[in-house]
Amino acid sequence: MGLTSNKVLVLAILIAVVLFVGTVWLWPRLARRNWRAVGGRVGLLLSTQVALFASVGLAANQAFGFYASWADLFGKETEQGVVIDHSAHGSSGGPLQVVSTSDVPGVRASRPEIGGQIQKVDIVGRTTHIVTPAYVYLPPEYFQPQYRTRTFPTAVVLTGYPGTARSLVDKLNYPSTSQRLTKDGRMQPMILVMMRPTVAPPRDTECVNVPGGPQAETFFAKDLPDAVLSHYRAGKRPGSWGLIGDSTGGYCALKLAMHHPYVYAAGAGLSPYYKAPIDPTTGDLFHGDKKLQNRADLFWMLQHEEAPDTSLLVTSSKVGEHNYQATTRFIERVQATDLTRISSIILESGGHNFNTWRREIPPTLQWISGRLTDR
Repeated sequence: MGLTSNKVLVLAILIAVVLFVGTVWLWPRLARRNWRAVGGRVGLLLSTQVALFASVGLAANQAFGFYASWADLFGKETEQGVVIDHSAHGSSGGPLQVVSTSDVPGVRASRPEIGGQIQKVDIVGRTTHIVTPAYVYLPPEYFQPQYRTRTFPTAVVLTGYPGTARSLVDKLNYPSTSQRLTKDGRMQPMILVMMRPTVAPPRDTECVNVPGGPQAETFFAKDLPDAVLSHYRAGKRPGSWGLIGDSTGGYCALKLAMHHPYVYAAGAGLSPYYKAPIDPTTGDLFHGDKKLQNRADLFWMLQHEEAPDTSLLVTSSKVGEHNYQATTRFIERVQATDLTRISSIILESGGHNFNTWRREIPPTLQWISGRLTDR
């Protein structure tokens, strides 16, 4: 049974309930002061607490999509290595391979030209040799005959860290939300490429070109667009691509749009931060390269480099988000530039979680749709 299986969650809850009832039932018998009774009390309490924490952890993981499998949880994910070996022998046929297709969750339609389609893909970085999975949402218009010669604007959608790409599909509901807004005439049909910013798991690269390590920024700036363009009718002209992300993905979205404005015309950060952290999950990202470290600080970049010609959106809340003060300062700093454009969504209250981001995703999709061209 998988980590995200409902059966695992139900089993954990049942075990917790049985242990709780057993503790209450057996406690009078274990009230003595001999070592067996004391050991029994300690064992029951410890077992009950472990079962309770396991139930809460599994429920939180189901709600927020932190880990996709047991291997992902324990850092034993090995699938990526297999894919790299496969493509290295030239048998993959291209930088993007479709693994499977499925309907859009929450949309009732029997054909893709009515309901759109989700494609699970493996993306191979020709320059960086990074290989990572993703989900691609193709809108119904992509399959309709009248649009067969049309290219579509494309938004790369990033999770936080560690995150799972699937959570963007069925927890944050990007495809179904996009389809609903398009049907209502509030945004244009777009391709969504949904993935983790963690392209070298379990390491959190913060979308940085790590000296001697994963070239994550180059992957997102060059390899990813090249792979998508080789397989889909995505827009090729400047202004056709944008980024959306939450938390770590939000930082990456802003940074990539600022570093590569000719690739990404817009970047939206939901609950972002503005400087790459250094912690046990990232390791040493810069290896003493001060220039690289400075450019990973978006405040430093705005102060010391020419303002990029791109559009940015940031979100926060007055109560519940730790980035509120930093976000207001970032807005003021961008407003002082000549070329960079800034928009914001500031909620009265909302935590750093899926519920808050689901409130921000519809206006964010509309915002980015209005800033990307369709040809």
